[in-house]
Formats: sequence, C-alpha cells, structure tokens
Amino acid sequence: MSITPHEASIKALEICKLAPIVPVLVVEDAAHARPLAEALVAGGLPALEVTLRTPAALDVIAEMAKVPGGVVGAGTLLTPEDVRKAKAAGAQFGVSPGATDRLLDACEAEGLPLLAGAASATEAMRLFERGYTMLKFFPAEAAGGAPALASLASPLPQISFCPTGGVNPGNAKDYLSLPNVVCAGGSWVAPKAMVQSGDWAGIEALAREASALSA
Repeated sequence: MSITPHEASIKALEICKLAPIVPVLVVEDAAHARPLAEALVAGGLPALEVTLRTPAALDVIAEMAKVPGGVVGAGTLLTPEDVRKAKAAGAQFGVSPGATDRLLDACEAEGLPLLAGAASATEAMRLFERGYTMLKFFPAEAAGGAPALASLASPLPQISFCPTGGVNPGNAKDYLSLPNVVCAGGSWVAPKAMVQSGDWAGIEALAREASALSA
C-alpha cells in the first residue's frame, strides 16, 4: 500500500512525538534484539531506529517488531532494495542520512514513512517541495549543531526536525528546546558494552533518563 509524502510526514511526526529521544541502534547479534527493545520500551523510548550497518540488522528488526509497545524503524536506508528489505522485515518507518528521488519513490511505493535527512536549507526546501515536512537534521553537530538548526526555524516554519549525529546527554536539551525540533536521535541510551554484557536494567535506566528530557 503506497503512501504520499504528506501522509508519510504525518505518520513520521506521530512516531517522533512518542518520546523526546529515538535510540539509534547498531546491533550485531539478533539474540540481543528483544531484550534490548524491551528495556528501551520499558524505559519510555518506544520508537527504535535499527541501523542497517550490521549483517544482523534485518533479523534484529524482525525480532524487535514482536515487542509490545515498540515502534521499530530501519535506519541508514540508502537504496530501494534497503527499503524493500526493511519493510519486509517489519520496519514501521525508515530513516536516511539524506534523500534521493529513487529512495523517496521506493519508500512511497512501499508505504514506509521516511525521516529523510537534510543538512542545509536547500536540502530541506527540496524535500518540502515534494511534500515532506518532518525531516532528520543530519549530521547535526557537524552541520553546525543547535545554532544552525535554530536558524532554519524562522525561514522554514513549516518543517520540523529530528536532529541526529553527535547528540548526547550534554547537548540534547539544546536541541529539544528549539521550536522546530520534535525529538532527537541518540545512541548513548544503548552503549555497546552494556548491550554485549546484557545489562538490560542499566539500559532501561538510561532510557528512563532520556525519556524525561522534554522537547
């Protein structure tokens, strides 16, 4: 079932409003998928971005999709094939570092809401021209951080963002306080060492702290 850019943005906005932080997850072992998702959801972070950066990523998405209360998405979508595989695995939304016409076409055809990446006014305007109003600001810190994103609020009031890339507990509030920010993406809530050691209680605690941040 296909989706229009406007419909995709409405759905993406709904997902982004679920919590102030969207965990950006790089998971190497599918056995960690369900307990990791359960810990993050229990901590108040239901929207989960599983990046397609490991061989296990699609299996991880499939397992996380079974967790009650979770909304699992696929990150680092680069090609139409990525989109099809992610949707087949159970992804409910997609995230990309940028945007190409072929990628947007594939997401719309597959009915997969996309957080397309933009790092400049021109990139944001091109996506807005197509009908996208909920975007990813990436790479956030390298692209100028919160001050750069704040500068887009006045000329582009129709567009909302989820900044990702270098967002951490020390600067998250700087982003979340901006009028054009709905949520932020961060990887600190699921540190690699804690995932590998199975410290789900520790991850739930980190998630709970992150969920208390306000946009």
